[in-house]
Amino acid sequence: MIKVGETASLTKKFSESDVRTFADISGDHNPIHIDPEFAASTRFERPIVHGMLTAGMISAVLGMQLPGPGCIYLKQELNFRAPVYFGDTITAKVIVIKTREDKPIITLETSCTNQDGTTVIDGEAILMVPK
Repeated sequence: MIKVGETASLTKKFSESDVRTFADISGDHNPIHIDPEFAASTRFERPIVHGMLTAGMISAVLGMQLPGPGCIYLKQELNFRAPVYFGDTITAKVIVIKTREDKPIITLETSCTNQDGTTVIDGEAILMVPK
């Protein structure tokens, strides 16, 4: 049984190759992610990792660790707080903040932070858990 306060996390260092692979899979070839010359002309000054690629780490923690295999997303709120650059090491963390007595549904606080402790994404997820 899953309890309020349980946590899980996953850490990954993002590479340019990760971003190019994600761009090819998703079809999101926005030059802010893959063109250094274009990115240099933006407020970020260099390419940034797709927000949804970074957020995918949250999905990996939920699907593989807590609550784990068989869970189903019902809702995910994401707030993009800071950019992620090639070479950044990101830690995705989830914390159970609510469980329902009447249904197999839990609510989790979700976040991604970089190697400096800066929150790059935060939000909340609601999942159906296997019985």
